[in-house]
Order: sequence, then structure tokens, then C-alpha cells
Amino acid sequence: MTTRQLHLNLFLHDTGHHEASWRLPDADPHALLDLAYHQRLARIAEDARFDSLFLADSPVLFGDVGRRPQGRIEPTVLLAALAVTTSRIGLIATASTSYNEPFNLARRLSSVDWISDGRAGWNIVTTAGEAAARNFGLEDQPLHRDRYARASEFLEVATKLWDSWEDDAVVADKAAGVHTLADRVRAIDHRGPHFRVDGPLNAPRSPQAYPVLVQAGSSEDGKAFAGRWAEAVFTAQPTIEEARAFADDVKRRAVENGRDPEHVKILPGIVPILGDTEEEARELEAELDRLIRPEYAREQLARTLRVDPESLAFDRPLPDDLPDEDEIEGAKSRYTLIVQLARRESLTVRELIGRLGGGRGHRTFTGTPVQVADTIQEWFETGAADGFNIMPAVLPSGLEAFAEKVVPILQERGLFRTEYTGRTLREHYGLPRPANRLSAEVASRDAVLSS
Repeated sequence: MTTRQLHLNLFLHDTGHHEASWRLPDADPHALLDLAYHQRLARIAEDARFDSLFLADSPVLFGDVGRRPQGRIEPTVLLAALAVTTSRIGLIATASTSYNEPFNLARRLSSVDWISDGRAGWNIVTTAGEAAARNFGLEDQPLHRDRYARASEFLEVATKLWDSWEDDAVVADKAAGVHTLADRVRAIDHRGPHFRVDGPLNAPRSPQAYPVLVQAGSSEDGKAFAGRWAEAVFTAQPTIEEARAFADDVKRRAVENGRDPEHVKILPGIVPILGDTEEEARELEAELDRLIRPEYAREQLARTLRVDPESLAFDRPLPDDLPDEDEIEGAKSRYTLIVQLARRESLTVRELIGRLGGGRGHRTFTGTPVQVADTIQEWFETGAADGFNIMPAVLPSGLEAFAEKVVPILQERGLFRTEYTGRTLREHYGLPRPANRLSAEVASRDAVLSS
């Protein structure tokens, strides 16, 4: 019987996930535009046998430019560069269904899968915020439900495009002078409320058939979307009870969509702040928190909560008259997570800013390598997680500490691989290579016609 194994992804985020990490003496505030820096981090994660590395993205200059480093390399471009300096680790890029078109994005992601020999993944986001909308000629962001309706049709089109070539379409028969069998490449002729796409894609089916489909929304619309499409879900869950309930909910929705719940990997984010002793870890956390500029952080918190910054007094709790989640058209699940965190722990605005500064609502764990490993094991073995999105507070030192001190403990406990056993990201996650849906549809139609 196969023993269940943890999945670990590295969430790369400039100098680290703590917003003040760039102010530490050893930090390079220009690193986020340095390819060699990203290559070094990717190799550390690959040497530690991580499943994948993950890049977030947004089509907007986000927040106050004075707060932390801004301006990032577009993730699919960066992953293409990282693909040639790594050989086994998966490569996941974020791309928006609201501000892309299916053909171009399907082609770009298929290209990364080819370049990486089957290691690509797509983190599917719908993109909240008026600022992003205005970068694409819109006066306001589309409604939350409309963004998810577009996203679902976007996935229909993209997967049809990836299936528009049969796996055996390319024969390269020099003697016969036939490179590709024309009847094995099909138009998709998609006609829907958001997209009209003829196809086929101008690239053969890639090594994984198509990239691993990852999703990060935890609203009701987001969970419904995950149940239909997601093969891995990145989520922010502050407690083990909430994480277990979330995992059960998403996997139930997958079953309702006729899917195997084991083919949906639930991967909460965790921000480990490590020290050889608890005291050492607490000292690093305190140093980082001292470097937060509270005036920047309050502005960002006010934008998230849709309130006037002046209504957020640093040494008082959040106001009682905050909007309901139903009134939020942006990132609903993140809004709710922040408000519930503040209410549950009776945090002042200043304390909440400190909690969010480390991981924007993801679980921050400060302690020794053994304590972090214990927490990971508990969440994994109780069904709260299939693995974790590792979000080091400081890079590269936080990744180095995790790889050198936490990963060996997980390996010794039999929870995490000591060597890669597969070559593709699907193999790392234990996911099947998707069957060609268009092929099955054609075969079914031919059978009906011949009967």
C-alpha cells in the first residue's frame, strides 16, 4: 500500500513574505528583478525535493510603492527561464482569466510545459480591484459572480484548445511526406457568452496534456470553481479546524462534479519564522515587526476593508460597522479572513497589522524546526492539508533554514520524499494525465452515427 506523502511548494515573493523583509541588513531590495537570484532559490528548493515553486502576479501596481519592492518579471517569462536551469521541480505561474484571452494564455502555458518537459502549472485567478480593471479599459471591476462565470468558460475554452491535438497527431513520416495527421487536429468551434474561439491551438498537446490547474479563491464562488476545475488549491487558513472544514468542503464539491477527491490537493500557506530556539525565532519576528511602516500598512488594510483609513485607530479594535462580505466585490475570502482573525483574537488595528505583515492572513508559525515540522505533520495527518505552500518570511535565509532543518525532519518521519520519483508536476502530485475530451466526444458521435 502506498503511504500518503506531503506536498511542498515554495511561494517565491521577492525578499520574503514579511513586508519588512527588504529592510533587513542582508536583504537585496533589487533582487526581484534579478534572474540569478530566482535561479538560486529554485535550485535550493529543487535540491530539497519540493514539488514546485509558485509565482504570484497581478496586472496592476499594487498598493503604496513606498511600502515594499514593486515591479516583477511576468511569471510565465520567468518560469521559462527557470525551466532551463532546473530539471525536476514544478513551475506554477499565476495568470488572470479576467484580463487575458484563452487562446494566447493557453498557448503560453503550453509553451512553458514544453520548455520544462512537463513541469508547468497555472494558478487561476479572477483578479479583484478597480485599479486592475482600469488598466484594461474598464471603469470598474466586473461583479464577483461575473468574474467566476467568465473564468469557468475560460477554462472550457483553454482545455478544449489543449485537447485540439490528439497525442498521436504528429507522425513526422519523411518517406510519406506527412508530418501531422490532419484528422487528428480539430477545430474547437467554441461559441459562448464570453468567448468565440475557432481553434485549434497552434501547438501539439504538451507533455502533461495541459498544465496542472491550481486555484486560490476561498469564497463560495471560488470553492464551486475549485470543485469543478482545480487540481490543487492554495488557501489561507488560520486554524486547523477551519482548514479541515475547508478541505472537506472542496473535496465534497469535487465528488459532486464526478471527480476523484484525491485529485484535488489542498495546500494552505504557512509562513515559517525559524530559530534554533524559540527565543531566537521570536527575536527575528520582533525585528521584522519593528520594521513595518504602520502608516503604509493601515492604508492597505483600509483598502482591503473598503473603509476610510482614518476610521482605523491604531490602538483600537476594527470598527463595528464594517461592510458585510456580500457587499464586497473584490477578494471576498481574504476580506472575511482578516475580519474574522481580528474579531476572534480581539486584535487592535496595530496588532492586526503585525499579524498581516508576515503573511497577509496566511498562518504564521514562529518556532524551532521541530515545532514547525510538528505543526505540518498534525495538519497533514488530520486531513486539514495535503501539503503546504511554504512562504518564507525572509528570502533566501528562510528557505535555506527550512530546506536544511525542517525538510530532513519530515523525511526522517517518512512524510516527505527523499528523491523525486517522477519527472512531471502531475507525477509529483500523484495526478493522472488528462484524457483528451474532444477525442472521446468525436468517438461517441461516430458511434452514434454508425449505429
